[in-house]
Amino acid sequence: MKIDGLRRLKTKNLVIILLLSVPFVCFGQTKYFEISQNSDIYNAVLRELELNYVDSLPHKKMTETAINSMLKLLDPYTVFIPKSDKNALTMMTTGMYGGIGAIIMQKDGEIVIAEPHEGMPAQRSGLKAGDILVQINGVKLKGKSVSEASSKLRGIPGTEVRLKVKRPGEKKTFEKVVVREAIKIEPVSYYGTLSDSIGYISFREFTAKSANSFKNALSELIQQHHINKLIIDLRDNGGGLVNEAIEIASLFVPKRSLIVSLKGKIKEANKVYKTVSEPLYPEMPLLILVNEESASASEILAGALQDMDRAVIVGKRTFGKGLVQNVRMLPHESYLKVTTAKYYTPSGRCLQAINYTGDRKKTPDNLTSEFKTLHGRTVRDGGGITPDTTLTDDEKINISYYLFTKNIIFDYATQYAASHPTIATPDTFRLSNGEYQQFVDYVIDRDFTYQLESNKYLQDLRKMIRIEGYEASTDSILNQLTDLLKPDIQKDLQLFRKDITFMLESEIVKRYYFQKGEAEYRLRGDKWVKDALKIIKDRDKMTAILRP
Repeated sequence: MKIDGLRRLKTKNLVIILLLSVPFVCFGQTKYFEISQNSDIYNAVLRELELNYVDSLPHKKMTETAINSMLKLLDPYTVFIPKSDKNALTMMTTGMYGGIGAIIMQKDGEIVIAEPHEGMPAQRSGLKAGDILVQINGVKLKGKSVSEASSKLRGIPGTEVRLKVKRPGEKKTFEKVVVREAIKIEPVSYYGTLSDSIGYISFREFTAKSANSFKNALSELIQQHHINKLIIDLRDNGGGLVNEAIEIASLFVPKRSLIVSLKGKIKEANKVYKTVSEPLYPEMPLLILVNEESASASEILAGALQDMDRAVIVGKRTFGKGLVQNVRMLPHESYLKVTTAKYYTPSGRCLQAINYTGDRKKTPDNLTSEFKTLHGRTVRDGGGITPDTTLTDDEKINISYYLFTKNIIFDYATQYAASHPTIATPDTFRLSNGEYQQFVDYVIDRDFTYQLESNKYLQDLRKMIRIEGYEASTDSILNQLTDLLKPDIQKDLQLFRKDITFMLESEIVKRYYFQKGEAEYRLRGDKWVKDALKIIKDRDKMTAILRP
């Protein structure tokens, strides 16, 4: 009886297990049937078009459009990379590309060198900012886009590119033959000391081996300048490779510290990243500057050090990219960069702030969850990293903005550099009163004009008032306001001299000392860096923030 009972129970349990399995089997079959069905429909549409459409079909363009449209329904980071964009993939992951090492821009329908990188082929061959590229390998560039010109400049390292160049102020064009090299963008844009004991490192991207560049910069600051505090500037750092962020974090936190966890749909996507070495600087006070463009690996580093109460985070709320991508190889040398996981900081936060349409909106606190740092401070998920101390931008759209966007400042810097073989060092360079007046005269001679944005809004207001029937009673007031908002260029060039001078001197310094010189110069007027200095110098304030 007992044996029969056990058999009946076993049979009953087997039936239950089979019944429970049916929905999952059906679900799997339904999903794959749907995929197969949609693939059949897509192929049938292509077949019918090929057989019956009146004109020949652009198959490649149609396929890429279909793929890109499909991926737009997902998150903004899952993208198709065709063979033609393979160089972009290499640049994205390594920071390297084959080219001449110069930033180009379109100006007045022409391709102009905006900035040659120091020590790169373009700069070594004598090309300068402001030079107009007339031809590349015999192909005229007038009317070409920046991407078209860039694709012609890039190529296999060691190959030659022949350029026809026109330099402003010179009548004749000249030719340059430049040998392409593997161009590596330096991840540390600038490092130096801000006072006797405080170091500063501006770190722009987490590409392959970028952590080594960071280590070398920090080591030099310690050995040669004897710093004992450090400000890490991650503003506008869009991220990159997770491993590089882990390696930098390992300099400051205990061995085997959790830095970030990855959680995805498949088992292979689930990973835990911990530091693997003893810290070299476990006690060094740290402050990290971030802004709304600090993303991905920047947020991993800042988030981990915030969760461990190891660094004070200062600036604006970060971008909020809590998704991780892997690159998958597809047929015919194409790739798919696909989101495979979400990442979580040591406290358990996912910092994703952007919805899958790509909109950037602050997540209300009532839709986020609270988490605790190592010493019990409250932090939240769902909206990037909220700084421990929030700073605001001194946003101004005055005449200096229009002088910059209309390339008046750029063109004057080109003219200035042509007539001044050398200038003072970035930390001491100043335009004299006479030199600033020369710039004012230059602006007037260029017949420069601009219209205030507020004036545009005023015209919209005037239209609405007319529609609502209040034109008669408000007309005189609006006319007075219109007169007040008419730009007075001579007056504005003096009223906003400080802002204009800063932008102009910065552009001029870059012509002689390149990106590092520009970064050093800009530190003088960087309000956020000045605020950061006050905080990191105040030991009691640092302690109060990290251990309230």
